[in-house]
Amino acid sequence: MKRFRYLIMAGLFAGAFVYLTTVAKNRFLPASGSLRDTPLFQEAKVSGAGLSSDELNNIDIYKQARSATVNISSTVYRRGWFSELIPSRETGSGFVIDGEKGLILTNNHVLAGGQKIVVTFSDQTKYDAEVLAKDPGNDLGLLRIAPRKKLPFLRLGESDNLQVGQKVLAIGNPFGLDGTLTTGIISSLNRTIRDEGNRELEGMVQTDAAINPGNSGGPLLDSQGSVIGINTAIYGPNGNIGIGFAMPIAKAKTMLTDYRAGKSFKRPFFGVQTILVQGEWAQALRLPADGGLLVQSVQRGTAAERAGIKGPREFAIIGNYEVGVGGDLIMAIDGRPCETRDAIATALAKKRAGDVMELTVFRNGRSMKVTVTLGEAPDDGL
Repeated sequence: MKRFRYLIMAGLFAGAFVYLTTVAKNRFLPASGSLRDTPLFQEAKVSGAGLSSDELNNIDIYKQARSATVNISSTVYRRGWFSELIPSRETGSGFVIDGEKGLILTNNHVLAGGQKIVVTFSDQTKYDAEVLAKDPGNDLGLLRIAPRKKLPFLRLGESDNLQVGQKVLAIGNPFGLDGTLTTGIISSLNRTIRDEGNRELEGMVQTDAAINPGNSGGPLLDSQGSVIGINTAIYGPNGNIGIGFAMPIAKAKTMLTDYRAGKSFKRPFFGVQTILVQGEWAQALRLPADGGLLVQSVQRGTAAERAGIKGPREFAIIGNYEVGVGGDLIMAIDGRPCETRDAIATALAKKRAGDVMELTVFRNGRSMKVTVTLGEAPDDGL
């Protein structure tokens, strides 16, 4: 009996050996004997490398733009309790726009009146920088470094024809985390916000791409990798909540044009307050149905007053609003219809003090052309 049990056990071991060396081998390994050729391995490889076209676009833009995006630190020396000098630092981002001359765009508030400005690249190369130009009214600053080699740079795109819903990418150094990429869309256009100094910033691009402290001055890019804005501000003091703002690149181009022409940038100023009236509102006020910007006030001593722009003669209640009526209706600026509340700000973004602006105005029942020579914005930017 015992011998019979040994024979059974020996048979089981023999069967297991045959199974493992023939059937199981053929089941789990291909004919070549390489695990890489199995369908299971190939399926895993394909799913791991299957990036969408949008992901590939993000990756390509990041690779191109990261090396041209820089960290900027501005050191300000302040007096302490015992008159000792105490350094404090402001940090932000910027990006190279001329690799041979070492020109860098950023926000004016990143510079913060610093006595010493240091630019750091992604490879940790550092340069001292000098300020070439500032436009506080649009929160823009232009720096120059002395490059030891030709630097990577970013192309400046167009911001005049942006669309809500358009994809955008932001690169910067939030909270000192250099080379951070975030993506989103354009949420709205022509926003007006106030900066920390209570200065109005007009014509801003709103985005839900995450922008945090340290992103200021970095590029906002389109899907072609061109700069369409400069990341400037966030809504609220505690970091990203999905509402960020960028200064459109058209305003930076104007500053650059003046700098290259050897001029100091002078921000233009018109000097009116307006409301947008269209459709039923316009008809109720006996104005053309296409509407436009109805002048509510004209500031004394401004370009608008010198050009003879008329303010309201009386006030009326339209819906739940008190509206000044009897003044000029600005229907178009330089031939472009006034279809948004910020049409004036959009037009001024392409101008500088001393430029001429042609208005199409509806006054006393008829249309007319009015030429305005723009003045210079006051220091507070209002």
